[in-house]
Amino acid sequence: MHFMRRSHILLLSLCLLIATGVFVFTKEKSRPSVSPLQNDAYTKVLGIFSVRKNPEDLKKQIRSVIGNAFKNYSVYVVDYRSNFSMGINESEMFTAASVNKLPIMTALYNEAQNGKINFDRIITLQPEDIQDYGTGSIRYDSPGTTYTVKTLVRLMMQKSDNTAAFLLGNYVVGLPTVQSVINTWGLTQTDMAHNKTSNKDMELLLRKIYNNNVANPSLTAEMLGFMRDSDFENRIPGDLPDDVTVYHKTGDGETAEIHDVGIVIHGNTAYYIGILTSDAGDATESSKLEAKISKIVYDFLR
Repeated sequence: MHFMRRSHILLLSLCLLIATGVFVFTKEKSRPSVSPLQNDAYTKVLGIFSVRKNPEDLKKQIRSVIGNAFKNYSVYVVDYRSNFSMGINESEMFTAASVNKLPIMTALYNEAQNGKINFDRIITLQPEDIQDYGTGSIRYDSPGTTYTVKTLVRLMMQKSDNTAAFLLGNYVVGLPTVQSVINTWGLTQTDMAHNKTSNKDMELLLRKIYNNNVANPSLTAEMLGFMRDSDFENRIPGDLPDDVTVYHKTGDGETAEIHDVGIVIHGNTAYYIGILTSDAGDATESSKLEAKISKIVYDFLR
């Protein structure tokens, strides 16, 4: 009797085990098979499908819209949320024009991080300091006018003031120090004495700022704030939606250099875009074209 009861229990247990196995197997088989998504910028998810972003596609779009408008140019894009990048002459050196104010600010803030710069220091304008060309308002001030170092940085970045850059580069941080600092960061194509740089170097520099690798978060926020609140918003930011944040620096040179380099932020999107030109022609039309290029990149990465 006990033997039969035990046999029934064993048989019932075996049946339950088999039934459970069949249920699990059926459930597993019923799940849709989805391949692992690639964790990089080339991938855009469309339902359960993924499309690999091809840098050549973006390059074709950019070259098509530029056509013959720019004789010499460089466009470089680096997505900070993945490993996507696209470059056209990204290592070519150009006259930096006012883009060289980025290394001045960055080296200055790095020196401040190390306790070597006092932002409250007073600088007195002398007649020989006035740079009477290009942009900026200090050149209209009377000799003897005084400014704090922080005010000079703000004017240099927001208004691209050439006299402010001269004062900072000669009396506060010093161009040899700027060159030494950026050399240690691997900027091999930026020459402060001859005012040269490349898209590769500017991407490296802006990435260091963005990642808090130049100074502490508080000082980094100041640098980004100066680049965000620029008076020159008709290039990279020009055609972008109003809620997009752009940290950037423009530059205009004597031989039709029309530049803009910066970082674009919107939601989960963050990327570097740099546009350097020479012999670009009309500044207004060139700026409009750079705004179009910027929008093409934004749409492509979004």
